[in-house]
Amino acid sequence: MIQPVFPTEAHARVAEAIKRTFAADAAVDTILITNSCARGRATPESDLDLVLLVKAGLPSEGVRALESRWAGFMAQDAAVLAYLHTGQYAHIHADVITGVYTPTIWDDGGGPDAFELEIGNHVAYSAPLTSPGPTFQSLRARWLPYYEDRLQAARLTMVRTACLFDLDRVAFYVRRDLPFQAFDRLYKAHQEFLQGLFIAWRRYPLAYNKWIHEQVVEWLGLPDVYAQLLWTLAVPELTNPHLDDRAARLHGLVTQWLNV
Repeated sequence: MIQPVFPTEAHARVAEAIKRTFAADAAVDTILITNSCARGRATPESDLDLVLLVKAGLPSEGVRALESRWAGFMAQDAAVLAYLHTGQYAHIHADVITGVYTPTIWDDGGGPDAFELEIGNHVAYSAPLTSPGPTFQSLRARWLPYYEDRLQAARLTMVRTACLFDLDRVAFYVRRDLPFQAFDRLYKAHQEFLQGLFIAWRRYPLAYNKWIHEQVVEWLGLPDVYAQLLWTLAVPELTNPHLDDRAARLHGLVTQWLNV
């Protein structure tokens, strides 16, 4: 099981205060550290990110009560207040989660969505701050190493279709002299491609807008793909032919790597 690594004493003191306050809470199954502190990549400027996983079957009023207790803790705990004054970028992000992950079905607006991201950050790459409870252990048994083949195939087809749809719209918006909307579609397709790439490789992601080098190069072993992804968003002018050309190159990556 992964162990959290805190970059400063201030981070560690907050984590200890959270553990001391919520570990024995009747609603909490497991407190999980996520993101940089869970992966040993945190710097002194990194946020402290965590989730409070509730016990299976906790009613909605119990979830709301836990959220209220968390808000009160954040407003008055001494370690929290001291940490928040260590710098302008010192933040604590916490979510109360049930561990229920439901895949969505996209309309023409497409994705990306958070289905794989949430499982990755909450289940695959989190570091328990407390002893893993039965709900957390059951989530790991259900979702790791990856979800079942039929869902994987359906998700990959859906993501690939949406990505190609967005890429086709780039030229349409360029012709209508809507370059910012064209770029928005290009960036959206860029993230959908990353989502599809991780689904194709059956690997949960961390994010589609950060830690891309770590994920694509270090995890998937695809440095050439990473170099092309950098280039697809290097648009010197939001005009044709630049946007059309970038869309065409990303289209090539989709057909090469997202086989269904």
